[in-house]
Amino acid sequence: MKKPNIVVLGAGYGGIMTTVKLQKSLGVNEANITLVNKNDYHYQTTWLHEVSAGTVHQDQARIAIKDVINQHKVNFVQDTVVEIKPGENKVKLQNSELEYDYLVIGLGFESATFGIPGLEENAFMINDINSSRLIREHLDYNFAEFHKDNNPSRLNIVVGGGGFTGIEFVGELANRIPELCKEYDIDKSQVRIINIEGAPTVLPGFDPELVEYAMNSLEARGVEFVTGALLKESKPESVVYEKDGKLNEIPTLTTIWAAGVKANTIVEKSGFETNRGKIQVRPDLRSPEYDNVFVVGDCALIMNEENGRPYPPTAQIAIQQSGIVAHNVVALIKGHELEAFEYKPLGTLASLGHNDAMGVVFGDKKLFGWKATFMKKMSDNRYLLKLGGVGLMLKKGKFNFFY
Repeated sequence: MKKPNIVVLGAGYGGIMTTVKLQKSLGVNEANITLVNKNDYHYQTTWLHEVSAGTVHQDQARIAIKDVINQHKVNFVQDTVVEIKPGENKVKLQNSELEYDYLVIGLGFESATFGIPGLEENAFMINDINSSRLIREHLDYNFAEFHKDNNPSRLNIVVGGGGFTGIEFVGELANRIPELCKEYDIDKSQVRIINIEGAPTVLPGFDPELVEYAMNSLEARGVEFVTGALLKESKPESVVYEKDGKLNEIPTLTTIWAAGVKANTIVEKSGFETNRGKIQVRPDLRSPEYDNVFVVGDCALIMNEENGRPYPPTAQIAIQQSGIVAHNVVALIKGHELEAFEYKPLGTLASLGHNDAMGVVFGDKKLFGWKATFMKKMSDNRYLLKLGGVGLMLKKGKFNFFY
């Protein structure tokens, strides 16, 4: 009997965890498992704001795929996905083509610029390891160059978007700026960190008490907030925003766009039925049209029936989805019952720099300060433990709880 081919596209949280769970559940003689990823590493998307600010080195945020997969059970293909052909059970890669019996799509996100002029050309995005490293190097370069021309635009850092990524990033920046000022002999009062958010408050949807705590913590460290303001244009040496019907311009050589993501466009281009660019999956996480195609992470749309809105695409939900996807792929192969996915929120924590955080855990318990920091780092370590065991957690984990 022919062994079924399982192909997993993408080694983000959903893809890599699905692969690790599949290799534990299936023997070598039961299936061929192939993981496709454009890089030879998996990276912690939730740590990219730290890599961008330069408070965590990129090597700590990335994990070699060979360190977490069993190479006797999983064939790793380093290549870029070009197109999925669900009608033919094939995936076209840049350098080859794969056939599958079961497909798991975990291709992650791209930045959504909402058609704002100049963003693609002039703004930085916190998308992956390379784009994050570029931001860090750009910040260092502008601080180093400042004494040559005394151009204040070099020290104005504008962050578009006051959601999770934007706020966590300005928190790290607030920690990093004093170090940069010391290194390059710059008076800290000359540096501005400006966060622009379209909603009336940053972290829209968060508990107001937590939002107030976050803003107070960040403002005390020099972050300026411009809320109820829409970014209109990103120019090479400035940004333009509209507030109260008036246009305002801030001179800056550093604009970071952190205000929107969309599912990988390959999903829509491959002819899947989509909703907001994502595949609105069935309860068992299969695509609506194909019984052998599963979707995890940013490419999957799951509605929260309580409020009628989609669940936000977080690492937490992707990791939970991976367990159901792996179980259901095995169930299809062995003729067992499929399970429905039920999201169990474990809480949400936002870091505000390496020694401050806030959020909600255990349903509705609010945490602030070092307790929230401790819980966030414990959560990061728990993921590493699940992914690669104690060895990986000790190698890549965060244990500097109280500095």
